Amino acid sequence: MADTQYILPNDIGVSSLDCREAFRLLSPTERLYAHHLSRAAWYGGLAVLLQTSPEAPYIYALLSRLFRAQDPDQLRQHALAEGLTEEEYQEKLEQVILGSEAAQQHPEEVRGLWQTCGELMYSLEPRLRHLGLGKEGITTYFSGNCTMEDAKLAQDFLDSQNLSAYNTRLFKEVNGEGKPHYEVRLASVLGSEPSLDSEMTSKLKSYEFRGSPFQVTRGDYAPILQKVVEQLEKAKVYAANSHQGQMLAQYIESFTQGSIEAHKRGSRFWIQDKGPIVESYIGFIESYRDPFGSRGEFEGFVAVVNKAMSAKFERLVASAEQLLKELPWPPAFEKDKFLTPDFTSLDVLTFAGSGIPAGINIPNYDDLRQTEGFKNVSLGNVLAVAYATQREKLTFLEEDDKDLYILWKGPSFDVQVGLHELLGHGSGKLFVQDEKGAFNFDQETVINPETGEQIQSWYRSGETWDSKFSTIASSYEECRAESVGLYLCLHPEVLEIFGFEGADAEDVIYVNWLNMVRAGLLALEFYTPEASNWRQAHMQARFVILRVLLEAGEGLVTITPTTGSDGRPDARVRLDRSKIRSVGKPALERFLRRLQVLKSTGDVAAGRALYEGYAAVTDAPPECFLTLRDTVLLRKESRKLIVQPNTRLEDSDVQLLEYEASAAGLIRSFSERFPEDGPELEEILTQLATADARFWKGPSEAPSGQA
Repeated sequence: MADTQYILPNDIGVSSLDCREAFRLLSPTERLYAHHLSRAAWYGGLAVLLQTSPEAPYIYALLSRLFRAQDPDQLRQHALAEGLTEEEYQEKLEQVILGSEAAQQHPEEVRGLWQTCGELMYSLEPRLRHLGLGKEGITTYFSGNCTMEDAKLAQDFLDSQNLSAYNTRLFKEVNGEGKPHYEVRLASVLGSEPSLDSEMTSKLKSYEFRGSPFQVTRGDYAPILQKVVEQLEKAKVYAANSHQGQMLAQYIESFTQGSIEAHKRGSRFWIQDKGPIVESYIGFIESYRDPFGSRGEFEGFVAVVNKAMSAKFERLVASAEQLLKELPWPPAFEKDKFLTPDFTSLDVLTFAGSGIPAGINIPNYDDLRQTEGFKNVSLGNVLAVAYATQREKLTFLEEDDKDLYILWKGPSFDVQVGLHELLGHGSGKLFVQDEKGAFNFDQETVINPETGEQIQSWYRSGETWDSKFSTIASSYEECRAESVGLYLCLHPEVLEIFGFEGADAEDVIYVNWLNMVRAGLLALEFYTPEASNWRQAHMQARFVILRVLLEAGEGLVTITPTTGSDGRPDARVRLDRSKIRSVGKPALERFLRRLQVLKSTGDVAAGRALYEGYAAVTDAPPECFLTLRDTVLLRKESRKLIVQPNTRLEDSDVQLLEYEASAAGLIRSFSERFPEDGPELEEILTQLATADARFWKGPSEAPSGQA
């Protein structure tokens, strides 16, 4: 059972992202702006391969070479002509690759790529199955010999130098005497060459920190970021206003110099660019996949405004200050002033990264969010395909809930995403003491509502939410935002904004809460018992909420093991809708208050105790979650793959290229994404991966003999 979650079926679902109408309405200049931003995002997205696992860049290069030589249909026909059956074509990848046109044209190169990544690609060795540090998993944010203690030491070093971890990787080498030496490498176009008047130049040197030598260097992903910068320069020509132009200039500076401060300046201009027709954000953004929780994965998106849904979100923004008062913590724990954000519904044209979310609240820089603001976006065409549900594939629900669930899941999710992003991530104050010793709260009068005492802890200068709460920061914050969404969806004004009243409003509330409870059960797929850890921040958050609602008791939520019609284990989730307000709301209120108070005060010890307590997965009755996890894995539906369109520049006209919802369509979309420089990108990726390969060798081959 343990291995089944790492094996995908051949018939995995594929959906196409539709943005045809949104793209059609763009002006020629807007199309050019969107095109070059999309190119920048796609180039930058290749860095994710180098942030994931040692073999990922080689897998990409191998498949890219394979499908440049033959498109999927040609390769299939070729394989069948060579004597493979349809089933063998799906399953015998080595035979398909080594018998392909690409292998005939370049036999040594293709065979070499296969030998480098083939075994690793299929390995189910426990350490290689998931992300983690040291013996707990694999990650290329850190060299293979780094432990959680190394990550903590490096974070303290970065904090001491007021350097952000977002665009860094950490490499450790050990000398013959067993002494570690650390390299903190920044992502940038520039490497060791001198740069006049750069804010980064003074940081690039050797340090001694707590008895260990640290060296700050830069130039990570340099040839990839060079292509990003070239496209951003072209996009700048078509910027709609000075905010966009200045934003792109700072992003260019950031990626060239390796400066997160420049990216922050770009983010300030981005916040000020209200209601653009073409929206985008790009950089080292989300820290979900860093095992330590502070390094950002490269991400870039380009999207076009959906005016009808955006009008509803504008009404939600207009009501935000009043709705914030409904949240269950004292006014002193809320921002001094609500910084009215942009909140739009967008149809995604391009989303480069490891996945596509349903909504976004950015920037993630705490100092900007607290004092200058943020933006929220709901990705409408992603919601339309990613969360579409077929009745026969609906697991763990009562039969009489299924039709209601299908009817209201989409509308209820619109409400949840809106509240989650705007009033979840957008709420709450961090108590901070700045570098001059000044506090942003009154030490004499502000009282901790959990203890009845004055505030005992806070954030010092240089400390951030991510750096302080590290491994739980992302999931804890997602849990807080999800809880705000559940809590405030009970407010009649919220439902009226989205057009729901009376019985419809009650159905939206019920399905929203039911969806969260079911999601908490489905989340068990993303828990790894062998390492006792969670692999996905949102999933862990939803499981925690399920635990909170189960703890509320009184029959609010029950999970009952059953036997399915196929004779195999199954389960049913029940939510008593009559007790959502009387039992569920008070339980969520208490939990939310504790989450916010511990976040505001930077109380890491109590925050960890609370969150990790609820996130613990055991087989204790009555739920027996470890046993239920086996049932979840048995009944799981594989996550859909999403095919995105491309844009192509023909003279001065930008064309939208769309693809069918199939594996072949997905492959073609990638093959046609880099039609002219595909071979160059394959070489760049393999060269970058090979240059650092020694950091992930086996125990006998690790840097300087250290595992």
